[in-house]
Parts: sequence; structure tokens; C-alpha cells
Amino acid sequence: MTAVPVPHRVVLRQPETPDTVTLRLEPVGAALPGFAPGQFAMVHCFGRGEIPVSVSSVQSTGGLAHTVRAVGAVSAGLCAARTGDVIGLRGPYGTAWELERARGADLVVVAGGIGLAPLRPLVLAVLAGREAYGRVNLLVGARTPADLIAREEVTGWDTSYTGVMVDRPDRHWRGDVGVVTQLMGRAHFDPDRTWAFVCGPEPMIRAAARELAHRGIPRERIRVSLERNMRCATGHCGHCQLGPLLVCRDGPVVDWSDAEPLLSVREL
Repeated sequence: MTAVPVPHRVVLRQPETPDTVTLRLEPVGAALPGFAPGQFAMVHCFGRGEIPVSVSSVQSTGGLAHTVRAVGAVSAGLCAARTGDVIGLRGPYGTAWELERARGADLVVVAGGIGLAPLRPLVLAVLAGREAYGRVNLLVGARTPADLIAREEVTGWDTSYTGVMVDRPDRHWRGDVGVVTQLMGRAHFDPDRTWAFVCGPEPMIRAAARELAHRGIPRERIRVSLERNMRCATGHCGHCQLGPLLVCRDGPVVDWSDAEPLLSVREL
């Protein structure tokens, strides 16, 4: 990793929702060290600052993709980037999904909203080596149909089961309505040989992980990606502290057995 932002050029800008875009980036010069699914980069918008963003794809060329929602000055600047613009990246940082631990197992992947983005490279890695895994279940939830990202891509993935649920439908929606945990009854997996991967808003993580554990998947085989406001990416500032964890250093991906007691404490 590097402490200085490495220039990357925007080669593709893909709008996902009214406030979210995916930027595909290629290094202007030398590429950064390789990223693993689940890790993040510090993404620098020149003149505004930088924010942590998980990778949503890793290219063989050394290029990366990041899915960004405009919620502040830096993220709004990144979302406004156009093809040909240059932004800076530092990394890789943080822990990964560690998919290799799940070889031979059934998989349950649960994504809420933009939480699908950090899970996308994991799903693509599974589909690229499909013979190494058992049944693959993808459960996707969002507030509204307009908040679904990578919608066409998701429906085209060759999984054992893919379910999509929205909280509030619009007049064109013909799919399921409710919370994403309601899809678990349709997923097919053997809890004794299943790994689960969960990413999304914190309330959704808690609900999904608890339901997966209730259905028999051991807590140490449920991996979750934590959401905390990371600043330095190196564990020095303490801004992302969650109990004994510094999320930028010890996470963002951790076992539910470690995260559950921390996320059960009000306002921790």
C-alpha cells in the first residue's frame, strides 16, 4: 500500500441510482498492489479530500471499480467525475471476505442496498470458480426499486437461488415486498456446511446475521462487513473504534462471533 494517492483515470462511469454511480478506474502509471474482495481503498477527490470505499470489482489490468453514493462533499465530487477525469487511490486496506475458507461449502450472500457493491467481487469470484462451491444463494434487499444497484447484472448471475426484495414498491414493481430476511426460507443450504457473507446497513446486518445463526449456521462462519466512519485507514486516529476493534485495521470484514456482542450494545 502507499501513503500517497496513486493517480487513476475514470474509464467508465455507470449511474446506478439517482445518487449512486460506479466508477471503473485504470492506473495512469504503476498499479497498486492487488486487492482482495472485501478490502477497501482510500479514494481521493482532488481539491476535496478522500473517503474509504470498498472495491466493487478487481480487473486483471490492475484497474478497480468503486460504487459511490453522494452523501457528502467528497462523495458528491466523486459521483460528479466524468470519463477521463483523474482521481487518487491508496490501498489496499482492511480485511477481506476470505472466500478461500468456504471452498466446498454452500454459500449464502446477503446484501442490503449499496452493500451489494463490496459483495460483487466475491460473487464474481464464486461464479468464475463455480465448481469449487456447493449451492450459491444470493439475497438482495433495498428500500425501493430505485435503490437497487446492478439490477440487470444480478438477475443474470448463475446462482442456485437469487431473491430480490424491496421495502417500498413503486407502481411498476412486480417482485417481492418486505425485508431481505424473508427470503431466507427460499434459500437452499445445509447449515452444517454453509458460509454466509453479509453487507449492508447495520440494522440489516444484525437482523440477517441473527437469522442465519438461528437457522444453524455457526457464528464463526458468518462474515459481516462493518460500517463505521473511517478516516486514517491505518488504525491510528481511533475514529472508527468499535469496542476493542478498529474497523479500518481489524475489519471491515469480521466473523459474526466477534461482531455480535459489539453490535448488541446500544450506541457503541
